[in-house]
Amino acid sequence: MSKQDAENYATASLFSLKGKTALVTGGSSGLGLIMAKGLLCNGARVVIASRSQEKCDMALAELSEFGECWSLATDVTVSQDRKRLLQFVESKLGGLSILINNAGANWGAKLEDYPDEGFEKVINTNLSAVFSLTRDAVPLLAKSALKDDPSRIINIGSMDGIHVPIVQRIPTFAYSASKAALHHLTRSFAVDLAPRHITVNAIAPGFFESKMTDYVFEHYKQDIEDDCPLHRVGKPEEIVGIVTYLASRAGAYTNGTVIPVDGGTSISKGKRPWTE
Repeated sequence: MSKQDAENYATASLFSLKGKTALVTGGSSGLGLIMAKGLLCNGARVVIASRSQEKCDMALAELSEFGECWSLATDVTVSQDRKRLLQFVESKLGGLSILINNAGANWGAKLEDYPDEGFEKVINTNLSAVFSLTRDAVPLLAKSALKDDPSRIINIGSMDGIHVPIVQRIPTFAYSASKAALHHLTRSFAVDLAPRHITVNAIAPGFFESKMTDYVFEHYKQDIEDDCPLHRVGKPEEIVGIVTYLASRAGAYTNGTVIPVDGGTSISKGKRPWTE
């Protein structure tokens, strides 16, 4: 093995994000905050966006100790907010290497009680806003893209876009549908944007601790663990690992994929004694 090969294969080089710039929507809490921290710890400069200025400020205070980070209160479902966000990103970062579409919403109700406004809110946040923000971010992403080191778009889908979730007992029609659609949108984007040296992939997380999972963890955590072949929920570093891979030189040739990070839950019925 040559000295150059040894350097190229070394983990420190292969997974480094030094010199990269990133935008994480929904970055003030939950998986978004975890992913932002992971990007910073591996050398990227990061902008986070979230609807709440207070949450942005709190997250920024936590993240700033890990690297260069900025925040902007943004509602990604609003056109003017998206435009303002991308202008902010360009002013702070100059370009954009990594876009993580993480902002999301959920709504649970029985079919007969499921409101139109709830369905529309989830679809608008989880799907329509991702399409619009990605479309408008392409010039910034192309500015940073190289043939051998493409810019990256990472969409945060869900294992619930792969299977029909039942563990939380309350149907989430719009959420599951929006994430399944996001997975396919990821593939469509991947084909369209590859000639511009931009790759597009999705991560489909299972259960991780976050505000969105607080209720189901409180009431059904044992069932969640029984539903998973590994019999546990995810750890923060396990989502950071996938994001780092996709965003780094190691993931430069990965394009159009949907990667479940769910301990196998989406492909297994698990023990599920609670369904009998």
